[in-house]
Amino acid sequence: MKIGGAKKVHYDSGPNMTPLVDVVMCILIFLMMVGSFEGLQHYLVSNIPFTPKGAGNVDNEEAVQDEPVTITVDADPRYPDRYIARTGQNQASEGTVLAGVLIKLRTQMNSVGRATDKIQVVISPGRDVKYKSLLEVYEAALEAQFSKISFATSH
Repeated sequence: MKIGGAKKVHYDSGPNMTPLVDVVMCILIFLMMVGSFEGLQHYLVSNIPFTPKGAGNVDNEEAVQDEPVTITVDADPRYPDRYIARTGQNQASEGTVLAGVLIKLRTQMNSVGRATDKIQVVISPGRDVKYKSLLEVYEAALEAQFSKISFATSH
C-alpha cells in the first residue's frame, strides 16, 4: 500500500502579513506628515552689542554703544605655562600685574566720562594659550571691577 501524504509538501505559512504591513506603513507615513519634529529651542544669552545689518537697517543715533577694550592673550614662547596679555600699549604676564593695569585703564576711562557699565572687555586668546591663563585674565578683569566681559575667537 502506498502512502501518498508523506510525499506531499505542506505549506503552513500562517496568516498573510502583507495587509498588516500596508496598514502600519500608512499610519507611520500619516504620523510623519502630521507630527512636528521641532523641540524647544534654547539660546545663549550674550551681552555683546547687537549690530543689525541688511537693507532694513535703521541707524539709531541715540543708542550709546559700549566702549570695547580688547585684551589679547598669547602664550609666552620662553615659558610654556605663562602668558603675555596686551591691552593697547600695556603688557603684563601675571594676573596681579594685569589687574593693576586694568584698574589704571578703568580709572582713565572713567575720568574721561565713560561709565564702567558701558565698557565691554573682550578677551581674545591666541592659538596656544592654556585655559588656566584665560581664567587668570578673566579674574584680573573681574578684580578691576569690569562687569561686561566676553571672549572672542582666537586672533
